[in-house]
Amino acid sequence: MLYDFAGFIGVAIVLAAYFANQQGWLSSEDWRFPFANLIGSCLVLLSFYEQWNLAAFIVNACWVAISLQGLVAAIRDIRERSRSR
Repeated sequence: MLYDFAGFIGVAIVLAAYFANQQGWLSSEDWRFPFANLIGSCLVLLSFYEQWNLAAFIVNACWVAISLQGLVAAIRDIRERSRSR
């Protein structure tokens, strides 16, 4: 039950971030977008502890990797902007 709840929260976080991006409230270049996707996907991955699903695991593992890449890029941008000031 706890793992299912974690998965539902993870899905809600990913969907909220995507919705906010589509509405123009949250840029995909803002560090919070990949961070929300990373946290959400990790929570979904946690939910597979009780009930395994290979296809969903693969999608979420890739989502984590893509989110990490986006988060690293966002952090680099923040550092470059702070250096140029």
